[in-house]
Amino acid sequence: MAHAISQQLRGTGVALVTPFNKDSGIDFEALKKLVKHQIDNGVDYLVILGTTGESPTISKQEKQSILDTIRTENNGRLPLVLGIGGSHTLEVAEAMKHQDLDGISAILSVSPYYNKPNQQGILKHYTYLADAAPLPIILYNVPGRTGSNVSTETTLKLAEHQNILGTKEASGNFTQCMDILKNRPANFAVISGDDALTHPFLALGMDGVISVIANAYPKTFSDMVRLGLNGDTKAALPLHNQLLDAMNLIFADGSPGGIKVILEAMGICGTTVRMPLHDVSDSVKSALLNCIKQSAAR
Repeated sequence: MAHAISQQLRGTGVALVTPFNKDSGIDFEALKKLVKHQIDNGVDYLVILGTTGESPTISKQEKQSILDTIRTENNGRLPLVLGIGGSHTLEVAEAMKHQDLDGISAILSVSPYYNKPNQQGILKHYTYLADAAPLPIILYNVPGRTGSNVSTETTLKLAEHQNILGTKEASGNFTQCMDILKNRPANFAVISGDDALTHPFLALGMDGVISVIANAYPKTFSDMVRLGLNGDTKAALPLHNQLLDAMNLIFADGSPGGIKVILEAMGICGTTVRMPLHDVSDSVKSALLNCIKQSAAR
């Protein structure tokens, strides 16, 4: 099962933003527009309620409404991955068991944050979740947010679990990523969690990306990823370069505030983020709007 799903999730996944109205309520019409934008422009799958979706600020009832809206708009056209993670192992396992998972292919689960477990703790956390989860799990290593790294050794041990299909690697550590790629089991997917590093990571053998920039530029980014997966990194490079400035700027003053600036300019959704996040600075917003102009001129 894990092998079939890992092949299904090869390519470009989009970590969907959650659009809000100015009063911070969920903008469901904009959410539908965003999903349609992805489907119409060739992404491979959708990732719901991850970090980019501001999941820590969204209630259980809101999460269900978001999931229902995306499922209806998607109508079975693209695979769906749902984010369920946290720092309380037993609570996360219970959430996985009781979550409405109809139409979901896999669960993306971030490594525990704030409490900074050692490697043995991370290993036990994910093993417990994988044993309990009704769907395959994708590990998510993002030390810049969690405060701890899932080591190469821990990742490879977890890769042996039949209910763990892959990892989203956002460590930015080329040596670690290369070691995982070199030593992983054949059916274990390694997915980039860094938009700006995806082009070189594809050359090293990664299976794709879970992307933020693809919210706004799904076709350009997906085309770059497909070329890279097909071994044509030379043809992929101009597309990478076309988006490089934007890929860096959207994280310059907090995410997803940056990508929402671009999405607003495209008429897809507003820039509102929920506290404790805040709008990006005027200087970053100006730079992002300039990126849009430059991209449109190409």
